[in-house]
Amino acid sequence: MSTTLAAGAGLDFTLAQQLTVIALCALTAYISHMALAVFNDGVRPFLLDFIQGRTTRSATTAVSFGLSAGFIFGLGAPMALSTGVLNPWLVFLPTDILGLLAPKKWLAPILGGAWGAVVVFGLNGANNVAHDLPVDFITAMQQMSTPILFLFTLFPVLAITKQFGRKWGGVAGGLELALVVLTMKVWPKMFAGALAMAVGVLVLIALAVAKDMKQRKADKAAGVTAIVLDDDPMASLFSASAARLRRYLPLFMVLGAGVCVLAQMHIFGGGEATSFLIAKGQYTEAAQVDFYRVFGFIPLIATTALASGAYGIAGFTLVYPIGYLMPNPFLAAIVGAAVFAVEVLALSSIGKVLGKLPSVRDSSEHLRSAIGDTLQLAILFGSLMAANAMGGGLGILVVGGLYLLNDAMGRPVVRMAAAPTAVIVGGILLNVLYWLDLFTPIKG
Repeated sequence: MSTTLAAGAGLDFTLAQQLTVIALCALTAYISHMALAVFNDGVRPFLLDFIQGRTTRSATTAVSFGLSAGFIFGLGAPMALSTGVLNPWLVFLPTDILGLLAPKKWLAPILGGAWGAVVVFGLNGANNVAHDLPVDFITAMQQMSTPILFLFTLFPVLAITKQFGRKWGGVAGGLELALVVLTMKVWPKMFAGALAMAVGVLVLIALAVAKDMKQRKADKAAGVTAIVLDDDPMASLFSASAARLRRYLPLFMVLGAGVCVLAQMHIFGGGEATSFLIAKGQYTEAAQVDFYRVFGFIPLIATTALASGAYGIAGFTLVYPIGYLMPNPFLAAIVGAAVFAVEVLALSSIGKVLGKLPSVRDSSEHLRSAIGDTLQLAILFGSLMAANAMGGGLGILVVGGLYLLNDAMGRPVVRMAAAPTAVIVGGILLNVLYWLDLFTPIKG
C-alpha cells in the first residue's frame, strides 16, 4: 500500500463544502457559548463552574485558549496543509474559544462563521504560497504519513501491555505483526494496519470484559453486593447534567447532522492517521481507524459530560466513521442526527454500565494513553523525515534542535504539536537562508 500523497495536496472546496464548514463553525461556536458542548476534553470539566456561575466567561475562555492554542497552530494547521484535509483541531477548537469569548449570544455564531470563512478561504492561499517557496516544507510534511499510519497500528498492543502485562502484550504484538504482513501480501490495496488494529482492540475488550465478569462472579460467591445510595451527590449531579443535555436534544441533533455531513464530504478527517487515509481516498479504512478510537473515548466523554453538563462537539465521535461511509449528504444528515439523539438520551444508562465495568473503563484510559504515545513518536519521527526531505542534515539539525529547545524551555508548545511546528519554523528559516544565498534546496 502506498503511503505517499500526491504532491501539492490542495484545499480547494466547492461552494457546498465552504457553506457547510462556515455553518458548522457558526453552530459549534453558538453551542460553546451556551456551554452545552466543547470539543476539548480538557476544557469540559471547567464548564461546570461556569454553568453554575462560580467563574466568569473570560476566565473560562482563558482556560480554553491555554489548552487549545498549541493544538490549533501546532497540529491542526500543519496537518491540514500537509494532507489537504480539515481536522477537528483546526475546525472545532477555535470555535470552542470564540463561542466562550463572545459576550452576547448572537455574536457567537458570527465569530464562528468568520473562523469557518478563514479556514475555507485562507488556508488554500497559504497552501499555494508555501508550495511556491524554494523550500516546499508543506510537501515535505507529507513524509509524516508513513510513520503515523504504521506506528498508530500498535496502540492496542501498548494498551494491552500496560493493562494486562507483558505476556498478553507479546501475544498481541505478534498477532498484529502477522496480520500486517498478511494484509500487505494478500490485500495490498487495503491499509495494512486496519485488520491488525481491529483484532487488537477486540482482544483488549475481551480481556477487560472477562476480568470484570470474573470479578463479579468472585464478589457474588463471597456475598459482596453493591450498595447504591439514593442521595449520592454524584448521582444527583449526573442526573441533573443528563436532564440539561436532553432539554437541548433538537440542537444536538442538528449538530450531529452537521458533523456527519462534513465527514461525508471527505474534506475532513477525525484524527492524524485518518486525515492521511482520507487524503488518499481510503474511506473504508479511515472509518475503521476512527471507529476503533471510539472505544478509548466513550468513557471519558460520557463521564465528563455527566459531571459537567456539557457534551462533546463530536459526541462519542461515532459520526466520523459513519459519515465517511454515507453515500450522500442527505442520508448523512439524517443518520448523524439520529446517532446524536441516541447518544444524548443514553448518557445516563452508559454512565451506569461503565460504573459496573471498571476494567473496561481502565481499558479506555490505556487506549487513550497508547494512542498518544504512538502518535507522539510517529509525529516526531515523521517530522524528522520531513526535515531531511527539505534540508538534509541541516534540516534535521534545525527541526530536531527546535523540538529539543521546546522541551528544555518547559514545552511552551505542547509536545504533540512541537515537531510539526518545528518543521514549519524550520522550513521558513531554510527559505530565508536560501534567499541569503546560504543554502541550496534539496531537489526531488
